[in-house]
This record gives sequence, C-alpha cells and structure tokens, in this order.
Amino acid sequence: MRVKQKEVSLSQKRKHIWSCIVRNRYLLLLLLPGLIWYLVFCYVPMYGALIAFKDYTPEYGKSFVENVFTSNWVGLEHFLSFFKSYNFVNLLRNTILLSLYNLIFGFPLPIIFALVLNEIRGRFFKRFAQTVSYLPHFISTVAIVSMMTLFLSPRSGFINQIITNLFHIEPIYFMQDPAWFRTLYVLSGIWQGLGWGAIVYLAALSSVDQGMYEAATVDGASRFQKMIYISLPALKSTILLLLILNIGSMFSIGGEKVILMYQPSTYETADVISSFIYRRGLQYAEFSYTTAVGLFNSVINLFLLLSANWISGKVAKESLF
Repeated sequence: MRVKQKEVSLSQKRKHIWSCIVRNRYLLLLLLPGLIWYLVFCYVPMYGALIAFKDYTPEYGKSFVENVFTSNWVGLEHFLSFFKSYNFVNLLRNTILLSLYNLIFGFPLPIIFALVLNEIRGRFFKRFAQTVSYLPHFISTVAIVSMMTLFLSPRSGFINQIITNLFHIEPIYFMQDPAWFRTLYVLSGIWQGLGWGAIVYLAALSSVDQGMYEAATVDGASRFQKMIYISLPALKSTILLLLILNIGSMFSIGGEKVILMYQPSTYETADVISSFIYRRGLQYAEFSYTTAVGLFNSVINLFLLLSANWISGKVAKESLF
C-alpha cells in the first residue's frame, strides 16, 4: 500500500510540474536565451579547466579537444609552481587589499546615498541627482582610465595645476606612483558605481509602508530617526544579499581596469591575480599554468561565498540558500 501511495504521489508531482511548465511556457521561453548564454559561455568552457592538470601545448592541425586529450597529465604541478613563485604573496596581498578597500569603502556608500535620496522631497532635484549619479556607470572603463590619465597628468592635468598654482608644490605623478594606485582605483570605482548601486536599495525603500513614516511623524520622530529605525531595517535583506554576493566575488576583482591603469612602476601594488593571468596567459602563452591560477582563484571565491552565506544564516538568520 505504501509503495502504491508513493507512486501516486510521484505521479501527482510530475503532473503538477508539467502543468506549471505548460502554464508558464511563455515566461520560460523568455528565460531560455539567458540559460543558453550561461550554458555556452559559462558551463561548456569549464571543460577547459582540465588543462590546469595537464602540460597543454597547442599543436597546429589539431582541435582544442584533441590537444587536451593528447597532453600529458602533470597533476598539481602548476598549482605548486604558482604557490612557490615569488609573485604569489604579492599577488595575494594586492588582490585581498584592493577587494577589502572596495568592500569597506565602496559597499556602504550606495546604501547611504539611497537613504539620502529617499529623504529628498523635491521631485525635480531628486530625479536630477539620480540621473547625474547614474551617468558614470555607462562610461566605459577605457574612457574612465583615459579621463584619469588626463586629469592627473603631471604636466597638463588640472589636479596638478591646482596643486602647483595654489600650494606651490611639485607635481605628483599619480598614475606612476605605486602608493596612489589603490586610492585611485577605489575612488574611481566608487564614482562610477555609486548611483547605479543605489538603484536596488531605492527599489526596496519604495515598498516600505508610508503609514509607518506617518505614524513616526505623529510620535515626534525626526527625519534622521525615521531613516535609522524605519528605512534602514527595511534594507536588511537586500544589504545581506548583496554583501554575500560581493564577498563571494572578492577575488574576481576586475582585471580590465587594473591592466589599463597599471604600469611597470606600479606592479608592486597594482598587480592582482586577474592581471597576472592575462599577462602570463596571453602574452607568454602559458595556458596550463594560468588556467591553474584561475581555477585556484575560482575555488577561493566559492569558499568565500559559502562561508559568507553560512555566517549570514547563523548570525542574521537570512542567507542565499
């Protein structure tokens, strides 16, 4: 009897799932292009991670799959080589510091900006502030770095002109000085992502019951108190979600911007794992070695994501999964 009941319940579940698929078929079709994109560009290339454990050398006339199969297994040799290299400690330090600075200074500011925008009553000024803050997000990274190079030029940049004319000191070589790299990287990232990052928080604040603000006003609460005790708690789930995702991608700090900004004189503080993979993989064709480095980077990101999710579930009782 129990076996029959289980079979009936399974058949009912299958019918229910199929009916849900049929009922939502058009929505699922809209989802299909995104799934195909992830499958083709994110999951299929994972097969190439095999070369991290092989001595991969491309040969003319053979496909990538044939080259992978004919390459010799070397096990963890490439990983050990990276861990023992003189670059390892410096790359790890730079990656961690840049990621931490981005998290510490870049993560809270969109929250504060969204709370401030939510308190603005004038519609015109509010929309104007939102539009101005969103615009840098649509400027390409290449254009951002080009603007920084022009503005911070020791000869013609207006920043150095202000420094030399007003304070009568020597021009500062911002882009060539290793001590300035992290500051410039983080500040430019904050400027570019501040308004765009606040969109999610503004959307969450729009769902707050306005009656709570009215009741707080009747009780004599100031605007700052309403912000702290009503608006900020309403953002708790959103903040935790984005914080977990940010922690889970700490080691994936953008190599494109670093590559555009750094120079041989700033390698000391600028070179991160992503830029190292680009330089050694594409410029020196060390495919197996850099694949191993990239795989190590991905494993660390996965560990950070799972750890942040577990800590959030234990402490705040909210998590991604």
